[in-house]
Amino acid sequence: MGKGIAPLAMALMLAGCSMAPQYQRPEAPIPAQWHDGAAAQGQSVEQLDWQAFVVDPGLRQLISSALDNNRSLRQTLLDIEQARAQYRIQRADRVPGLNAGASGNRQHQPASLAADGRSGVASTYQVGLALPEYELDLFGRVKSLSDAALEQYLATEEAGRAARLALIAEVSQAYLTLDGAQRRLTLTRQTLASREDSLALVGQRRAAGTATALDHQEALGLVEQSRAELESTQRQQRQAFNALVLLVGSADAARDIPVSAGQAPWVLQDIAPGAPSALLERRPDILAAEHRLRARNADIGAARAAFFPRISLTGSFGTSSAQMSGLFDGGSRSWSFMPQLSLPLFDGGRNRAGLDLAQVRKDSAVAAYEGTVQTAFREVADALAASDTLRREEAARSALVETSRATLELARARYQGGIDNHLRYLDAQRSSYVNESTLIEASTQRQIALVDLFRALGGGWPAPKG
Repeated sequence: MGKGIAPLAMALMLAGCSMAPQYQRPEAPIPAQWHDGAAAQGQSVEQLDWQAFVVDPGLRQLISSALDNNRSLRQTLLDIEQARAQYRIQRADRVPGLNAGASGNRQHQPASLAADGRSGVASTYQVGLALPEYELDLFGRVKSLSDAALEQYLATEEAGRAARLALIAEVSQAYLTLDGAQRRLTLTRQTLASREDSLALVGQRRAAGTATALDHQEALGLVEQSRAELESTQRQQRQAFNALVLLVGSADAARDIPVSAGQAPWVLQDIAPGAPSALLERRPDILAAEHRLRARNADIGAARAAFFPRISLTGSFGTSSAQMSGLFDGGSRSWSFMPQLSLPLFDGGRNRAGLDLAQVRKDSAVAAYEGTVQTAFREVADALAASDTLRREEAARSALVETSRATLELARARYQGGIDNHLRYLDAQRSSYVNESTLIEASTQRQIALVDLFRALGGGWPAPKG
């Protein structure tokens, strides 16, 4: 028995080191600081999960439903399972296998072929353990292939984190878009009612001889304009609702979508961006690109090892007998050990081309990694610029709305008092509606910019350790 196990022990002891080049992370082609000196104010994304970032309970519930039911995310998670299984298959090649087997063979031999000149039936029965073909990984070829499969699996896992984060952002933005449409719908209905009242007022003044037919037509035009805008806003509201239902992925969860405007804030209003270099450790798409780069680095090790000899082992240990009843009698032990050596001498340049291909694929992975880093930097910079400027724009438009409301009240009073003509009152109505609608849009866009910033910074789940 000891002689049969010896090849297995030797195989484990002789596993060689990898010939893959030492991995070095490429230098990030991004500035050390954000443009415009973005201040690190607010809570750090490293300390936030999405439940802490989303402060609205209704939105949190919808996101949870989407994470459970969204079909696109489900497909991504199945891709992760596929990559995990592929890695486990490749990893299994690094250890020898062991099979148990039994066989029997009965063969009739004619007299012309028998040594004693008599025909007969020969029987052979075997029971034992067999070592399938196992490669001694002296030059790290199998290890490099296993490392590449592992890194590919880890890249797919990071892609899954990126898909979850993207889904959180998409649901949040769809929810905010729906809320903005519902607020505009409320404003348009209120404006339509107000303009209908104004039309009635003009009608009364016209009957009294203090308003002209032109005043009546202008007031009627504003009413019809509001009715058209009401239909447009209802269409946007319904389409935003449908988009959110699709993302949530569940008809039951869709019943929880609010049908009226909510109360701000919906998400955390202050996020600290941190240093640009922190993106390398936190953003899942960057981590996925680096894992793919590591996989291509390991492929070079496998391509280099292909130039060197390959040693494989096969063997068996058990009992053999001409009679089935004698399989376990004394003296029936049998074993075999068959090492094989393969040394490439001429392959038409296949191995050299394989190494060149592995090197080119690594260079391509480096370029993809650097491009991913640059894209991430731009996305964060854009989100910082949007959230910063929209914050100030919202404050300015809020003050403008207060001014336009006061102007509208004064214009209405002056028109009713006969001090001003209808044109000034008409302009005040138009300006008030436009300013309030623009404020709603700016408020919605600022909340969406905060969601963009959270996603761009790689928020959602704690960064992996190690």
